[in-house]
Amino acid sequence: MTKIKTRELRPKKKTELIKQLEELKTELSTLRVAQVTGGAPSKLAKIKEIRRSIARVLTVVNQTQKDNLRKFYKGKKYKPLDLRPKKTRAIRRRLTTKEFNAKTLRQQKRDTHFPRRKYAVKSL
Repeated sequence: MTKIKTRELRPKKKTELIKQLEELKTELSTLRVAQVTGGAPSKLAKIKEIRRSIARVLTVVNQTQKDNLRKFYKGKKYKPLDLRPKKTRAIRRRLTTKEFNAKTLRQQKRDTHFPRRKYAVKSL
């Protein structure tokens, strides 16, 4: 098999990708047998290429699966943890801007009745 390019894999369906993955794995196993029996150097060099191709196929499968999940959960209230934004632990636990700016009735009354004093500073 020649080197597989990801742009060729993306339009394929999941079943086709799984089938191609199985073919690559069987080819890898035959190459490993050839390696043990002392096969030609060209076959041994092909092992690396096949392993990379397997990784590409698996990457495309996982990326499309995650992309579909993102589309499914878009606009929903709850999302799986791996689809939520990572950020930092402190930021995730921080109050939202709405919660942070919320004031009690007592504080609202105090703000209206006793506004912040304004001082005019005389310049020299």
